Amino acid sequence: MELQSQNLKTTPSLSLEKFHISEDYGFLLPNPLKELPDYYRPWMEIANKLPHLIESHQLRAQVNKMPLLNCQFLKSYREQRLAHLVLSFVTMGYVWQEGETAPEEVLPRNLALPFVEISRILGLPPILVHADLVLTNWTIKNPERPLDMRNLETIFLFPGGESLHGFILVTVLVEKAAVPGIKALVQAVNAILQTSQDSLLQAVQQLRLSVQDITRTLRQMHDYVDPDIFYAVIRIFLSGWKDNPAMPAGLIYEGISPEPLRYSGGSAAQSTVLHAFDEFLGIRHSKESGDFLLRMRDYMPPSHRAFVEEIQSAPSLRGLVLSSGNGQLLTAYNQCVEALAELRSYHITMVTKYLITAAAKAKGRKPSHLPGPDQALEERGTGGTAVLSFLKSVRNKTLEAVLPQSD
Repeated sequence: MELQSQNLKTTPSLSLEKFHISEDYGFLLPNPLKELPDYYRPWMEIANKLPHLIESHQLRAQVNKMPLLNCQFLKSYREQRLAHLVLSFVTMGYVWQEGETAPEEVLPRNLALPFVEISRILGLPPILVHADLVLTNWTIKNPERPLDMRNLETIFLFPGGESLHGFILVTVLVEKAAVPGIKALVQAVNAILQTSQDSLLQAVQQLRLSVQDITRTLRQMHDYVDPDIFYAVIRIFLSGWKDNPAMPAGLIYEGISPEPLRYSGGSAAQSTVLHAFDEFLGIRHSKESGDFLLRMRDYMPPSHRAFVEEIQSAPSLRGLVLSSGNGQLLTAYNQCVEALAELRSYHITMVTKYLITAAAKAKGRKPSHLPGPDQALEERGTGGTAVLSFLKSVRNKTLEAVLPQSD
């Protein structure tokens, strides 16, 4: 049976290249730079010593002595992305150097002005985002060897040692595991446009395999990340100043605005991967969860956000599955949705271990040299959501998308 093709013939085919998405690395920035032009050495010297400067409580003093530099010498896109990574790391360290009990509420102009400038150039907010922490913060040790934990290195770190190193690099591998799924989305959309049923079925089946591989890859987090260190140390440096009881007013960016600005902290919801999968599969979230997810798209590189919007405006796979009467396609679609729900269930298990259980354990401990999280933040994700209720809602709405099998 041929797929219905009304109103589709004039639609151009979808490609990854148009959205600056790599065939090999997906949303990861291919071959990120590790060095900026020499003019920016004052930034790099601080960023390269960040864990030591934070742990010795010297970072704020060092930043206050930093010269005010202009972004005009950042010529290439990769230089601009590295500059955003550097300034976002320095900003998070500056704000949270003394922990959540004593955040700095004014970002000095020598940091605020260039950070806001490069953010405007890139279309990103002036805060650490997933596109910094993960997509731009990795390098391959040996290009001849496969991309795995032993062959990967981070570019910048906060305090958190091997656990932070593991957290970032497992997430890099999760993004890499998504690449066949991203390619499958493109194949599927083009198969619908070209009314190619075999190609569509193959693409939906490939998407399921990719989602399952993402879940398997995510399991490595347990091998590399200590829950107590993640909760008490790492989480602080990923926290933002919107919906955060530790910084209710937000952060003043000196020289930009006399009023505090509010931005959400880093969140897995800023990864483009599941946004694209949800749109393709026609999964509809509750208003509250959906509003948060929509807001997180503003924290993605604009070309990645545009890719999600392109998937959203493409012909509906779900509608086609319902109208085609194709049993194989219906089964493949449901298996794909179920695999996505399983991934989200696993994410709930991880958040329970790294946030809820770790918070309960932390209550019985004495504070370390780095102040621990404020009690008000215990059940909130770094993005500012009431994390378990959000994740359960998103998982449950995914399961609701499973279509009834006809007899």
